Amino acid sequence: MSSDFEAYEQDFGTVTAEITNKIGRIPKLSGEEKTQLVLNVDKQLEEVRELLEQMDLEVREIPIQSRAMYNSRLKSYKQEMEKLEKDFKRSRIAYSDEVRNELLGDDASSSESQLIKLREERAHLLDNTEKLERSSRRLEAGYQIAVETEQVGQEILSNLHSDREKIQRARERLRETDANLGKSSRILTGMLRR
Repeated sequence: MSSDFEAYEQDFGTVTAEITNKIGRIPKLSGEEKTQLVLNVDKQLEEVRELLEQMDLEVREIPIQSRAMYNSRLKSYKQEMEKLEKDFKRSRIAYSDEVRNELLGDDASSSESQLIKLREERAHLLDNTEKLERSSRRLEAGYQIAVETEQVGQEILSNLHSDREKIQRARERLRETDANLGKSSRILTGMLRR
């Protein structure tokens, strides 16, 4: 079984190397050529996902004493996949050479450093946007839980209030019954004496 895992590892290494190469070329292309390369990388990323799933299945079949080593290798491959997906996403939105030259001029050294700075800022903004979206989703989920908890609390308070009223009415009836029993007892005692 570990031989299957190692075969998947080799395929993973080959395909990810090809993807890395293509991702580096995407920003330099434009038009149909860029579109075709993006579609090609998309297919290869899907292939890598399938390889990772196969590797995951193989790890589950490996004896427990060897499993930890394979699990750590699989985890590092998954991290590499996440990095590839981020790089791919960034390369798709990077400017082509012509647009870059129009925006920054033809001064190669300064435009290149500006471009690098722009890419870093853009990547930083993308990361921050993703974090912000995740935080917003968590806040919405937390707010929803708080609203539901408040509703449950109100229902419980309403039930407790209703139960309190019932208990007070029952206590009043008990007092009345006790008083009536006291009167009945006195009357019976009086009748017995006569």
